[in-house]
Amino acid sequence: MPRFNDRTLTVRPAPAAPRAESAPRPTATLAVTSAATAVALMTYTAPMVTLPETAAALHTPLSAQAWLLNGTPLGLAALLLIAGSLADDYGRRRIFLAGTLALGITTALGAFTTSTWLFTLARIAQGGASAALLASSLGLIVHAFPTPRGRLHATGVWGAFVSGGIALGPLVAGAMPNWRLGYGVLGAAAIIVAALGTRTLAESRAPRGGRPDFGGAVTFGLALVALLAALTLGRDGWLRAPVGLLLAASAVLIGIFVLVERRAGTPMIDLTLLRRPHFLASSAGGLFTGLAVIGLFSFLPALLQQTLGLSAMDTAWLFLLWSGLSFGVALQAKRLAGRVSPRLQLALGFLLHAGGALTMLGALDSGSWTRLLPGLVIAGIGSGLLNAALPLLAVESVPPQRAGMGSGAQQTFRYIGSSAGVALTIALSTSSGSLAQGANIAMLVSAGLAVVAAVGVGVLRER
Repeated sequence: MPRFNDRTLTVRPAPAAPRAESAPRPTATLAVTSAATAVALMTYTAPMVTLPETAAALHTPLSAQAWLLNGTPLGLAALLLIAGSLADDYGRRRIFLAGTLALGITTALGAFTTSTWLFTLARIAQGGASAALLASSLGLIVHAFPTPRGRLHATGVWGAFVSGGIALGPLVAGAMPNWRLGYGVLGAAAIIVAALGTRTLAESRAPRGGRPDFGGAVTFGLALVALLAALTLGRDGWLRAPVGLLLAASAVLIGIFVLVERRAGTPMIDLTLLRRPHFLASSAGGLFTGLAVIGLFSFLPALLQQTLGLSAMDTAWLFLLWSGLSFGVALQAKRLAGRVSPRLQLALGFLLHAGGALTMLGALDSGSWTRLLPGLVIAGIGSGLLNAALPLLAVESVPPQRAGMGSGAQQTFRYIGSSAGVALTIALSTSSGSLAQGANIAMLVSAGLAVVAAVGVGVLRER
């Protein structure tokens, strides 16, 4: 019976080669996945303080600068869902290592680009690589920390390293003699982390069978491209035909995506999860974190340089007040467990961001960076609460075997929101007579979106 024997060998390996899933190394897993996450976020935020220099080197007009910032979140949003499904089905370690290595290569290649479109393509590739490592990292953590207490600690540390990467990216980029060298350094860091991961990570998977949902990935990715293009072109007039056509195309493609997911044997996202309030809260939390928080703070450093005349390094240090506080708060937020649910922690984080944004109103008009300090402190605390609650809610909102999907879904919404938020912030900031006045409008909109998110997340409770 050759066929029967083949299947037997496939299902039950020999005792001399035990399955890697049975022996995870929790501390090493948390260290490597957190380090890779930090490098991915450093790559994500690096252009924030070097945007004027990069735009000048690539001859990028103001109307197209959103693409320089939005390439990575576009790649993230388009591929996070399928990356999470692939990680669950084919091995989280495998997808994590492939993504981390690809991040190193694509980041280094970005340093050699000579045009806006080549740089944007490199950034989209970096986003796709980051999607693989981010979606699989939480799955690896869930496998390494099976108890609720251990998972609470691990997701808190992982969330803190999200904030840490956001904090360090602008500092590394600002400290380099030129923006190209910064990408070379970050690319090398990603390759080193990938090498460490080959020696420390254990494989884990939760296969469902069937084929990867490439049809869903293609329709979803095209819908995002159309939406982002519409938001970017909208700054020159929202009632123009191209903007309307792109928005309509995005809506049609989203409809097709839903149909594809309902018929797929192994969909990127199980649409029945949308009936679960915790999953809705997780997804809404990710979406509005991108729209309200990441969208504003992605372009704020460039606004500071152009209105207050700060250097890239000065801007990075000022930005560190917000992102550094976010890191510290996220690291300590686990102490709230048992007293404040992740859902209410999200609501509080959004309200603090709204308060911080409102406190910063008029700061750029005043001509003094010190006017920003109270708002940066308040918003930084809020961001830390968000970054601590989001990963925990992501893994709690789905069954443990679908941790990759849960992580991928929430982060997909997060980077959809950030892509739209960046484009919206740039459009609002450049829509009035001066950048300072436009920044005030962007801050008001960001605060309003955060309040809407706080109310929405607050009312989504399990029945």
